[in-house]
Amino acid sequence: MRAEIIAVGTELLLGQIANTNAQYLSQKLAEIGVGVYFHTVVGDNTARLLQTIQLASERSDLVIFTGGLGPTQDDLTKETVASHIGVGLETNQAAMEYIQSFFARRKMTMTENNRKQALVIEGSHVFPNDFGMAPGMAIQHAGSTYVLLPGPPSELYPMVETYVMPYLTGLLPEKQVFHSRVLRFYGIGESALEERLIDLIEKQDNPTIAPYAKEFEVTLRITARAQAVEEAEALILPVEEEIRNRLGQYVYGTGETSLHEVLVEELNRRGETIACAESCTGGAIASLITLVPGSSEVYRGGIVCYTNEVKHRFLDVPEAVLQTDGAVSEKTARLLAENVREKFQTTYGLSVTGVAGPESIEGKPVGLVYVAIAAEGKPTVVKELRLAGKRRAIVGRAAKFALFYALQMQKER
Repeated sequence: MRAEIIAVGTELLLGQIANTNAQYLSQKLAEIGVGVYFHTVVGDNTARLLQTIQLASERSDLVIFTGGLGPTQDDLTKETVASHIGVGLETNQAAMEYIQSFFARRKMTMTENNRKQALVIEGSHVFPNDFGMAPGMAIQHAGSTYVLLPGPPSELYPMVETYVMPYLTGLLPEKQVFHSRVLRFYGIGESALEERLIDLIEKQDNPTIAPYAKEFEVTLRITARAQAVEEAEALILPVEEEIRNRLGQYVYGTGETSLHEVLVEELNRRGETIACAESCTGGAIASLITLVPGSSEVYRGGIVCYTNEVKHRFLDVPEAVLQTDGAVSEKTARLLAENVREKFQTTYGLSVTGVAGPESIEGKPVGLVYVAIAAEGKPTVVKELRLAGKRRAIVGRAAKFALFYALQMQKER
């Protein structure tokens, strides 16, 4: 089944909102083995939308629309799809009763244009909207299936999970399970990862291997199709083992997780604690760690030592070191990590100091960063990084490298 997704809304073309619905739908369709070949965004214009529908009907078996089901004049998706098919609209009584009760419960006057939200394409299969007013719908015509969904993610996501996925699964010629295993990597780029796995990628069939970059890291999805999840897992296992044999040092987690979540989970599991001394990252590491529930059990605190004065007064870095080696140096990073661990009495002390840009500091280039990890009973490890990008990217990468190296230290203890 060849699918495409059409997002309707001028606000998308203007960049006022991001098209996250298309990303979500592509992921959901991949789970049941439906390939998405095209993503299209079209504004609130009947003629252009009709042209888009006509093109989609010629090349796709499944066309999914998001947006344009609301009460205003520029909400025109179902009217245009109905026109293309050659049918009219009809009132869905269940939707109308829900809309009327919504206004009645709130003692609000329902304007006439809200009745428009209860209209559906004649003969369509209707998907209830449990979190909004406009229902979704699906209709088949001339070899294509058209699925119309509301634009707000808070309405679209639960509708897809509860009603749309079972409907689409029923359209597939045979029942198959598409099961995925996600590996998360840090410290290696997408191109380098692909080069190390190119022989596996080139001969892939079932399972398939798909690497993609995301927020300064790389994710690898291994997907197998089978009659049951257990069969799919058996197909995935040897491929995953081979990938780990080659690149295991870069794997930090699996599934929908993140570096800071994995670190907090491991610290909690081991009963260990951590404190941070941050210079160029300015508290970014602490911010990531404290996003995780349960971080208060493992994160004792930290110091944003952005100036030399703070490095000296609060973290005991000698002025002689700051004058000779500099704030951005291996020695300063080492002292920051060791001293913050001692002051907060933690298992680990983590420090970052570097040049985020846009100007060089101490004659040192933009992107030079030192990360140090001091651990109870182990020699302090200092890593030198040469990071590319603008200020925000350097700060983000430095923070994540620090978390990654802290995880590596944990594995070695």
